[in-house]
Amino acid sequence: MMTYNQLFSTFKLGNHTLDNRFVVAPMTRISGEKDGRASEAMKHYYERYAKGGFGLVISEGIYPDESYSQGYHQQPGLANDAHAQSWKPVVEAVRNHGAKLIAQLMHAGGQSQGNAFTDETIAPSDIAPKGEQLGFYGGSGPFQTPKAMTKEDITDVKDAFVQSALLAKEAGFDGIELHGANGYLLDQFLTDYLNKREDEYGGSVENRLRLLLEVIEKVRSAVGEEYIVGIRISQIKVADSAHKWTDGEQEAEYIFSKLGESALDYIHVTDGDATAPAFGEGTRTLAEAAKDFGGLPVIANGKLGEPEKAEQLLKDGHADLVSLGTSALANPDFPNRVQRGEELKKFDFQKTLLPQAGIKDHELQATLVQ
Repeated sequence: MMTYNQLFSTFKLGNHTLDNRFVVAPMTRISGEKDGRASEAMKHYYERYAKGGFGLVISEGIYPDESYSQGYHQQPGLANDAHAQSWKPVVEAVRNHGAKLIAQLMHAGGQSQGNAFTDETIAPSDIAPKGEQLGFYGGSGPFQTPKAMTKEDITDVKDAFVQSALLAKEAGFDGIELHGANGYLLDQFLTDYLNKREDEYGGSVENRLRLLLEVIEKVRSAVGEEYIVGIRISQIKVADSAHKWTDGEQEAEYIFSKLGESALDYIHVTDGDATAPAFGEGTRTLAEAAKDFGGLPVIANGKLGEPEKAEQLLKDGHADLVSLGTSALANPDFPNRVQRGEELKKFDFQKTLLPQAGIKDHELQATLVQ
C-alpha cells in the first residue's frame, strides 16, 4: 500500500499549519436560507469534510453585498451581521476536527442567474456570457445582457469585497479566497471578449487585471497581514469550458507574476485536468505556470481524485496543495479512506446534483468512521 508521503505531509499556509495537503474545493450547493444565512444542513455538510480528514476546506462561493453580487437563489452570503453570525457554528464545527476553513467570496456579475435583491445584472460591458444558465443551480435559458458597470459600480464592488472579508474574519474563518475564476465578475474583467471597456479597466491585460489587484490590495489592508487571502483563477468558465487566454503562456506569465507581487498568500488554479498542458501542446499546466511565474503556494484543482496522480503532482513540485471537488462529494472522508487503503467511491452526478445541487438528505445521513 502506498504511503503518499507528500499528500499526508503538513504545510504552512500563511500563519496556519495544515495537517495535510488535501483541500475541499469550493462547490455551489445552493443550500443556504432564503435570506442568505448559512443553514443547519450546511454545518453538517462542511463538518463531514473536516471529520473525513481534509486539512483545509474552502466554502462554496459566498455573495458579498445586497445588490448585484448574488449568483443563485439560496446561495449563502456574507453581506451583513446576520450572515456572519450564521456562519459561526459552521466554522466551529469544522475547526473542532482540526481543519481550517476559508470563505470564498464571489461576485457573480453578468453570470448571475438568481438574485433576491435585483433582477438586473452588471458586468464590465453590456455583453451576455456565452452558453446557458445551469438548471441544477436553478437557472434556465440564456444569460441576460448585463448593464455595463460605472466607475461608481466598480467602487461599490471593491467596498463589498472589503466589508465581506471583514465579516468573514468576524465569523471566525481562517481566511478568504477571492473568486477570480469560472466566468464570475473578477474573471469577466480579465476576459477579453467580455470586457470591451475603453477606460483603465479594459483593453490591455494590464488594465483587465487592474480590478483584481485593487481588490486584493484593499482586502489585505482591511484584514491585516496575518489573515489568509487567496485567489482562484482559471481560463475555463461555467458557460465556456473551452476558453483560453489570448496570448497563452505569455499572458499567464504576466497575470501570475503580478499576482505573485501582490499581497496574496496563495493562488488556487482550476482546469479540466490539472496535469494537462493549459496553453497548447508542450506548454505548462496552469498550476505549473502559477508556481513558476507567481512564486506563491499553489492549490491545483482538476481531476485529481486519483491519489497516485495527486501525489505525483506534488512530488514534481507543480503545486503545493490539491483541491478535490466531485471526488470529495463522493468521498467526504477521502483522506481517511486513502490513509486506510480503502476503496474510493465514484461520483454520482445524478444522485448528488440533480434535479438541483442542494445538499441531499443522504449526504447528511452518511456516518464517517474516524
